[in-house]
Amino acid sequence: MKFNPSPIRTDDVELSEDLIQLSECIAENVHNVWASSRMAEGWTWGKERNDALRRHPCLVPYGELPESEKDYDRNTALETLKLIQKLGFAIIKKEKP
Repeated sequence: MKFNPSPIRTDDVELSEDLIQLSECIAENVHNVWASSRMAEGWTWGKERNDALRRHPCLVPYGELPESEKDYDRNTALETLKLIQKLGFAIIKKEKP
């Protein structure tokens, strides 16, 4: 089976500063969802990844992740926000009451 990924191109989409800031919140939540899922499966923190023992070095709070790992989550968030706009949707921040 040959798989040829063809994501929707979003390189022409520019995000506002508000959405760029939102992407950091999304990135942190993406990490927390991933970590919660791993922990529910019995994974724990380990200095090195070990699938057999279910240990992973990224089972730490988002702020303690290496920048390379944060960048992975940030890219996911940014590309998701760009795709939302590319598909014609808008994200509007509600005013606080």
